[in-house]
Amino acid sequence: MAQFLVMPKFGQTSEEATLVKWRVKEGDTVRKGDVVFEIETDKATMEVESFFEGMLLKIIVPEGETVPVQSPVAILGQPGEAIPDPATWPKPEASSAPASTPPPLASAAAPAPPQTSPPPTPERRPTPATAPATSPPPPSPSAPTRLAASPRARALARSAALDIRRIPGSGPGGRIVEKDVRAYMEQHGVDRIRITPAAKQKAIREGIHLLDLRPSGADGRIVVADVDRALAERPKPLSRMRQVIAERLTRSATTIPHFYVTVAVDMTDLLAFRNALKAAGHSYTVTAFILEAVALTLREMPAFNSVTDGRTAQWRGAIHLGMAVSLEQGLVVPVIRDADRLTLAELSDAIQALVTKARQGRLTPDEMTGSTFTVSNMGMLNVDHFTAIINPGETAILAVASTRPAPVVRDGRVVVREMMNLTLSSDHRMVDGAQAAAFVNAVKAKLEDVTLWKSLT
Repeated sequence: MAQFLVMPKFGQTSEEATLVKWRVKEGDTVRKGDVVFEIETDKATMEVESFFEGMLLKIIVPEGETVPVQSPVAILGQPGEAIPDPATWPKPEASSAPASTPPPLASAAAPAPPQTSPPPTPERRPTPATAPATSPPPPSPSAPTRLAASPRARALARSAALDIRRIPGSGPGGRIVEKDVRAYMEQHGVDRIRITPAAKQKAIREGIHLLDLRPSGADGRIVVADVDRALAERPKPLSRMRQVIAERLTRSATTIPHFYVTVAVDMTDLLAFRNALKAAGHSYTVTAFILEAVALTLREMPAFNSVTDGRTAQWRGAIHLGMAVSLEQGLVVPVIRDADRLTLAELSDAIQALVTKARQGRLTPDEMTGSTFTVSNMGMLNVDHFTAIINPGETAILAVASTRPAPVVRDGRVVVREMMNLTLSSDHRMVDGAQAAAFVNAVKAKLEDVTLWKSLT
């Protein structure tokens, strides 16, 4: 009997996903455990395995299409088996696929808004389920509107490498006819444009409008390189990850009144202590010390571990630290849960594990949700100072710049010390300047107190 593979549901807030790549094609044999397609949600890009066996009879959802979770995406069956009538295909709501978290084996995406009480949940595998064949059909999508143009007009425009959508029509209802194309060509001097045959064929094949090409040939002709440049300049849709980053951070920057406080931290003694620990076989990153100092400070100043909507303030009892990790395709923020309850060694291990998973594209959605405060460390990127945008659902974010030798005054003398700038971005609805200054100076004091770190290692 034919089985429907469906778009799995991951987490409670996922509503749709984009099918970015099919790993199999129609007619291929699929075994249990085979990766059949890749998907992209607002949290991650993941591989989805089949829990059924059979031949892939039909692909319902093509690559690049976004559909609701639990929608049927393909049909598995036996060779020669008839494909079920589309009228019997299930609606997304009728699918029996459970809300599951597929194992993310590709690139991770931007973090989801933090939840009030985000308990860690075990990673589960996607289960494309068999949907009942008796379910009513889903509503048919409306067909795209076809441009009204005569066949002769289309052929002429294509032969001249012109985008017919740019040509005004004079026929009934604005229909484009051949004389409209010829008038457009005469108006814009198309016949006088010099283009090599290879460039013209590529422009036609790629759908590049002739008038968008700028000639670079020695004799004033348009060459293939000009078509390539036009292709590179053609607008392309942002990836789902970048769309989510753009939407959330735009909302944050335009709805949260940000203000910034910067302090310079003398890291000389801490770096010397860190080197001594490393020589003794105990290796810690600078990030581990920073996150530990932040976690301890959040325990002392819970206002920065809270959130407001401008009318109410919500206190968070747990301290879940997000740490921004930059990937080639965007920014992800894995979350260290109950960071204030971890020892420095445990915190360091958690950081290393999450960073490794992020760079391998193996973060689960649960590992990217629920942060209550975020640290963005660009210390390894050779920057003196930067400000960060607060993640929606939080009150502040700490931006960490590079540590550099700098001249400073100590006991009336100018000496060279290892200095690092910390900049706190805060939500002015929740906290004021004096509170922000107290917070960032408390983090500074902890980082400069080697006695504290000796007690924690």
